[in-house]
Amino acid sequence: MSLRCAVSPGPIAPVLAEAITAAGGELVDSQDAAALVWTDPFDAEGLAALLATRPDIRWVQLPFAGVDRFAGLFGDGRTWTSTKGAYSEPVAEHALALGLAGLRQLPQRARATAWGSQGGIELRGSRVTVVGGGGITEALLRLLSAFRVEATVVRRHVAPIEGAARVIGREDLHGALEGARLVVLTLALTPETAGIIGAAELRCMDEDAWLVNVARGAHVVTDDLVDALRNGVIGGAALDVTDPEPLPAGHPLWTLDNCLITPHTANTRQMAEPLFAERVGANVGRYLRNEPLLGVVDPELGY
Repeated sequence: MSLRCAVSPGPIAPVLAEAITAAGGELVDSQDAAALVWTDPFDAEGLAALLATRPDIRWVQLPFAGVDRFAGLFGDGRTWTSTKGAYSEPVAEHALALGLAGLRQLPQRARATAWGSQGGIELRGSRVTVVGGGGITEALLRLLSAFRVEATVVRRHVAPIEGAARVIGREDLHGALEGARLVVLTLALTPETAGIIGAAELRCMDEDAWLVNVARGAHVVTDDLVDALRNGVIGGAALDVTDPEPLPAGHPLWTLDNCLITPHTANTRQMAEPLFAERVGANVGRYLRNEPLLGVVDPELGY
């Protein structure tokens, strides 16, 4: 018994093809497929057009953990899976690097043309607030354990997470922002979480605190962030995602010494390719064994 799998759009990466066939899948064209591995994280229209003519496809695997671009396609009776959890470790590593860079004033020093004065803040023993409770948060908490931080996790569903001193609901976000040296965003983008960090939330943060965003740019109200950075409301922001994205040349964020921007590289193609193949292979095997798939999307929640 095998699972007829299509991969689109092509070409198919060798590591992905090998993972599918090793798990018991058979690579076929989309018109003969029961499962589809969609490799373009942006082309929701192309996917919708393909699925409209392929009613026999019962399972769709998406390439990213963030699936907000595809939300309008869910609830069609198919099983949808994302890669949530698959890329957690590289993204968590990047989040920690951004936070340490901010606290240690590396953005200012990278721009400096003279020796300057000493400065920087130690992460060890600090309070850290992570907004989001998925795989990235779990991986980040493991990394933060070496710094003996006091971590608070803010998430939709309140349940214990290993490495967190406390887990609270989003209704208590403002209190969790106060006193945190780092505030890290790792949550999924939904209509409820868009703009979750605006002027009011930034005012809750300490003047030397840094905001780190490795989730989605739309979680942060960009104009409010610019104002907060210019006026010293917070210490700084380290962003792997922005709104708009890509951030255009000449945008005020590029000019601020207390802002560090990386171009959505917390999980590069080179890092993601083997991890994506591993997740697809695991799910092909689970599908054939009639076991629960990894990363199943909840149509009501949108992730």
